[in-house]
Amino acid sequence: MATDLGSRLDQGITLPFDWFSDPAIYKLEQRRIFADSWLYAGVADRVAEPGQYMTCHAGLVPVVVVRDEDMNLNAFVNICRHRATEVARGHGQRMTLQCPYHAWTYGLNGCLRHAPRSEREPGFNMDDYGLLPVGVAEWGPFVFVNRNLDAPPLEAYLGRLPEILADAGIDFDRLRYHDRSEWEVAANWKAVVENYLECYHCPTAHPDFSKVIDVDPDAYRLTSDEWFSSQISQTRAGAERRELPYNPDGEIAEAHFHWLWPTFTINVFPGRPNLGVLAFVPAGPGKTASVIDHFYGEDVTDDEIASIQEFGSQVGLEDQELVESIQRAADSGGLPEGRLMLSSEHLIQHFQRLVERALA
Repeated sequence: MATDLGSRLDQGITLPFDWFSDPAIYKLEQRRIFADSWLYAGVADRVAEPGQYMTCHAGLVPVVVVRDEDMNLNAFVNICRHRATEVARGHGQRMTLQCPYHAWTYGLNGCLRHAPRSEREPGFNMDDYGLLPVGVAEWGPFVFVNRNLDAPPLEAYLGRLPEILADAGIDFDRLRYHDRSEWEVAANWKAVVENYLECYHCPTAHPDFSKVIDVDPDAYRLTSDEWFSSQISQTRAGAERRELPYNPDGEIAEAHFHWLWPTFTINVFPGRPNLGVLAFVPAGPGKTASVIDHFYGEDVTDDEIASIQEFGSQVGLEDQELVESIQRAADSGGLPEGRLMLSSEHLIQHFQRLVERALA
């Protein structure tokens, strides 16, 4: 890494484009970022009752989150201590976690309860082979995990973000989980995050989005804190409702797009009560898995939900084409770096500084 990279980032020069394709950088990120960060695990509703579990990833490492008999929320590396098989898949409810390979069976507190034929092994101690613990925390309807058990609490990273959402009238208690969408993008996770962090591209790449949301640089507000950043704007004034892809009139007056280090986002469109959690999971130097969990107010109709989700999906498809083009260009080695337009892209600069700091 160049010793003057930090100063170049300050001037608006981007991270080197080979950082988007270099397997060594990707491997370093797994150790320095994804083994040491609070990462979105899923919806708290899926682990609300004893025995309910769900699986996720902390970077490449599989994790299982489970509610135990005493209503404690636990998380573990989802790898059997025998020969490294994933113990749990998907989500469900059961009072033990059993590896499908050789039936090593774990309690909901992670302790090994049964290992077939272990009585034949002199000195075998079940207490030595429990599932490895992972940090876990809840924020409203969201669950996060962190492989670093000594990491600062989730609240230290959230900062003022809960207050910003509350002041905007975004009330988690009035929202209900609806469904999840998943897809894969052929692009590095950093390219996907950076695309999310600016709307400089919106007038060109998102014509329907730009009909609904005012993306003018004087109206589209960009702010950042230590570990998160925000994009907030109003519905475009004077827009003819019959010409819009969905009706933005309702209890929510503003569009809110909030990013939390490193890969968690909250997305709220103007209109009826809605919220989408979009999270990015690195799946390789040039591949990112994306998941979005949708929440809506109880009285939002199926037709209103369908129109909002169709609107969001269209924006997602347009973004996918853009970031996959970035990845092809980065893989080519044809350009060493870029130059940000800081008046519109300073949230990318903020993100890249965090990446550089983590990897330095």
